[in-house]
Amino acid sequence: MRILLIASAALLLASLAVAQPQHGLNLMPMPSSVQPGVGQLPVDRSFSVAITGFRDATLERGVHRFVAELSRQTGMFLKQKPADSAHPALLIHTVHGSERVQRLGEDESYELVINESGAKLTAPSPLGILHGLQTFLQLVGTTANGFAVPVVTIKDQPRFAWRGLLIDVGRHFIPLDVLKRNLDGMAAVKMNVLHWHLYDNEGFRVESKRFPKLQEAGSDGLYYTQDEIRDFVAYAHDRGIRVVPEFEMPGHSRSLFAGYPELASGPGPYTVEPGGADAVMDPTRGKTYKFIDKFIEEMAKLFPDDYFHIGGDEVNGHQWDANPKIQAFIHAHGMKNNQDLQAYFNQRLQKILSKHHKIMMGWDEVLHPDLPKTVVVQSWRGQQSLATAAQQGYSSLLSFGYYLDLMWPASRHYAVDPISGAAASLNPEEKSRIIGGEACMWSEWITPENIDSRIWPRNAAIAERLWSPPEVQDPGSMYTRLGELSWRLEWLGLTHRSSMISALHRLAGTDDIIALRTLAEVVEPVKDYARMNSLKTAWDFRGPLNRLVDTVRPESDQARHFRDSLQAYIGSGYTDRAAEGEIRTLLAAWRDNDARLHPLLEQSFLLHELAPLSEDLSTLGVAGLLALDYLDKSAPSPESWRAQQLALLERAKTPKADLLLMVVAPLQQLIEASAGQKQKP
Repeated sequence: MRILLIASAALLLASLAVAQPQHGLNLMPMPSSVQPGVGQLPVDRSFSVAITGFRDATLERGVHRFVAELSRQTGMFLKQKPADSAHPALLIHTVHGSERVQRLGEDESYELVINESGAKLTAPSPLGILHGLQTFLQLVGTTANGFAVPVVTIKDQPRFAWRGLLIDVGRHFIPLDVLKRNLDGMAAVKMNVLHWHLYDNEGFRVESKRFPKLQEAGSDGLYYTQDEIRDFVAYAHDRGIRVVPEFEMPGHSRSLFAGYPELASGPGPYTVEPGGADAVMDPTRGKTYKFIDKFIEEMAKLFPDDYFHIGGDEVNGHQWDANPKIQAFIHAHGMKNNQDLQAYFNQRLQKILSKHHKIMMGWDEVLHPDLPKTVVVQSWRGQQSLATAAQQGYSSLLSFGYYLDLMWPASRHYAVDPISGAAASLNPEEKSRIIGGEACMWSEWITPENIDSRIWPRNAAIAERLWSPPEVQDPGSMYTRLGELSWRLEWLGLTHRSSMISALHRLAGTDDIIALRTLAEVVEPVKDYARMNSLKTAWDFRGPLNRLVDTVRPESDQARHFRDSLQAYIGSGYTDRAAEGEIRTLLAAWRDNDARLHPLLEQSFLLHELAPLSEDLSTLGVAGLLALDYLDKSAPSPESWRAQQLALLERAKTPKADLLLMVVAPLQQLIEASAGQKQKP
């Protein structure tokens, strides 16, 4: 777990200029240039696709997937084979092929021109074609006469070359079918790097034929075979996504030492059992580098991408401090501290990677002037380290502000820009070294069942920040388009919306989950590292993840809509009857829900802990309805009543069962508003 500098995050939330798209198209990420026209191109059973110019198997498979997805969206059986017709519905033209192994900075631009008689998609390479096809799919909508896409001209290219998503499979193993559907989601929002965090203290997830004890002792039987990895990398490549592996060195390595304890700086023993201490490699032994050399040689053949991530973060120096031989090595080599020893380790590691034709990446702790400028620095601690790396001549990318596991709302991630904060004052050459960013999904509280809901749809907001022009930043527009994209993503097999329903059935042990769902729709998991910090015992990564906190979504759409309705009502001077009706309906449902839910809470051991939360929601529903009544009567609420209700609100803000009741803040605003007279329109 990375202990982020949470307080610094607030510095990233600069006020946003409104840049709402005026064309009304629900595209995400928003293209560079959109010129809407008049009319529509029908999408019917005669819809056909033709390819001209360069073509290869990757492009043809991409077109095949496009037609299959279009068939699924429309419910029509469309022609799978590219047409030879001179007048196809969609003509695709590619100038040349892509690199056999995708490279950072390849041209991903495309142009999509749609008129009433047909559409043409052109791009320099298949990468642009793949992106343009995703845009076309987002344009498909229903009309009174059938399916159609609007007349429009789109010219598009990414703002940043590196648009990634990190998925940690070390702490909790994630099956490949789950990872593949997330690759499909990434492709839909034009992300192009899957950063695969393949081992950590809790598990080593890759088969090594040269060092088989890595998976035998360090994986608990849950790992990917080499054939599975090759298939996965090919699957990603077909979708324009590079796969960059991360193997943590020298820290976070307990699962590696379970099979090869002689590489550790301390005596061990080492297991992957819960509660074990972090451990670190011994950088003073030649045997360590011989092992790393052979291991990287083997892994380099599995992962063809140019980049290879070595972690390098949160190195626990306790073992180095306690080892007399290591301390003697530090003094003998004129080093001042453990940071110098880690820099020595990284220098030797970088030479090994270079030998195997790999470019070294590491978290911002690896930044050291003795490392060559080819090293890429990934910042998780803040934009200052991102800027510092760029100033010193290193390529860098941002993850600070994009940690999906912290359960922040999409708007907070959306407000983070790689070229802001400390990076905003860089000169143009330094800014050009910031190559993009990565969302991060660390898996302390993740299962194959809930991982989709932890990534999507919020990840799409980060994808837009990394693809679209910087002036595209209106959160209202973002949420509108995110809602449209969210249900489309489930067509790809993602379960970020549907998984909660099945999980609620398990929690309830019954088919009737209406009352439980009412509560679940207005709560969110606690933020940042509050859940980890609240543990009374050591974190058990093998413990069950079957509570409501593991089920509900990171961001409550209902709470956000309630807040928006309340803002509309207050902004109208309390005259917007439609908004008031929506507010009353929700408040009445919350008021009555505890009585409906209470019998279920008593019957399921998984739900006992929710009783105080359910009671809070009912109490707030009563308070909110009374506040509305005062406003309707143009009579100020009694001060004593408001004080009592605000005290209840304060208690309701306290997390319960690791959950936050997300309607507290808008209800506080409503109760405070009841103190004044109704405004005249």
